[in-house]
Amino acid sequence: MSPEMLAEIFGRALFLVVILVAAIILPSLLVGLLVSVFQAATQINEQTLSFLPRLLATLITVLLLGPWILQELLDMSRYVFEAASMVTQ
Repeated sequence: MSPEMLAEIFGRALFLVVILVAAIILPSLLVGLLVSVFQAATQINEQTLSFLPRLLATLITVLLLGPWILQELLDMSRYVFEAASMVTQ
């Protein structure tokens, strides 16, 4: 396998990781921001108040995006195996 092909596979894999992590983390960040604004407006300074909504947002995101995430990971795995098989032929 050539260094260029390895670099391409590695680049695609890193990009996929960034996209998948962002898809899971961004809703949690938005919910955390909303809870923080609510806490600032009401002057409730409870650390555990923001944990449950962020956890629920993350779980719901994983449930909704799970099939898409799995498909993207399967596509990447298929690409890696096809690239590896092209080298051995």
